Amino acid sequence: MASAAKRLEAVSGTPASQIAFDGVTLVLGGKTIIENLSLGVPPGEFLCIVGASGCGKTTALRLAAGLYQPTSGKVNFDGQPMHEPRREIAIVFQDYGKALLPWRTAAGNVSLALEAGGMPSAERLARIEELLRTVGLPGHAGKYPSEMSGGMQQRLQIARCLAQEPKTLLMDEPFGALDAMTRQGLQDEVLSLVAASGATVIFVTHDLDEAIYLGDRIIGLLPHPGRIGIELSVNLPRPRDQLSTREHPEFLRLRRQLFDFIKATEQ
Repeated sequence: MASAAKRLEAVSGTPASQIAFDGVTLVLGGKTIIENLSLGVPPGEFLCIVGASGCGKTTALRLAAGLYQPTSGKVNFDGQPMHEPRREIAIVFQDYGKALLPWRTAAGNVSLALEAGGMPSAERLARIEELLRTVGLPGHAGKYPSEMSGGMQQRLQIARCLAQEPKTLLMDEPFGALDAMTRQGLQDEVLSLVAASGATVIFVTHDLDEAIYLGDRIIGLLPHPGRIGIELSVNLPRPRDQLSTREHPEFLRLRRQLFDFIKATEQ
């Protein structure tokens, strides 16, 4: 996770920022979606983005991925302008059903990322087995997505992203469609995977508790157009625990701050 020093240095355009938004404005169809967004995300940080529906959370993620180009301002990755998607950045989508290829097995879906990276076929099987084991899917290589539960499909999508060996993971409400217990289990798995890999994460969620539980820092966006309305550091001990972390006084304080912020933006 990012150190306090790195967080202090994480201002737009500094070398410490792996991803930096510098005065980014995005206009689509004559409507300003994002306005003058400046934000730095240092290597290894877990940044969560929250906000009311329509505030531009997913749009900001797409800008970070290079899927959108700013109308004005710039987005940098490792100090270089983002003009298109990069292999060092992987995206985990909420709709795992559409993200996975239904005609490919679990092994085939993971292999897709390895094929794109040019890994020789003789080396893929061992790597696929390792990745499936890492996300809790040992023995499921031959299953098709339709034969897997929602939680298993999302694990598979994460395994495919990890196959890219990304520096940055962009996660767009990846657990929003899952039941509470599956969601909490995947939250803990993601924290473990990120801690092991050292990847930077930008995580979009509507769930305030999820943002606090996962994040090092939380950005709340104001709507119409999207811009930063609140920024909070999450000073909770790691590793996190689904019971004790959520009962911590600091967790409850942050939750109240975020709740009040969201409520005010919806009025």
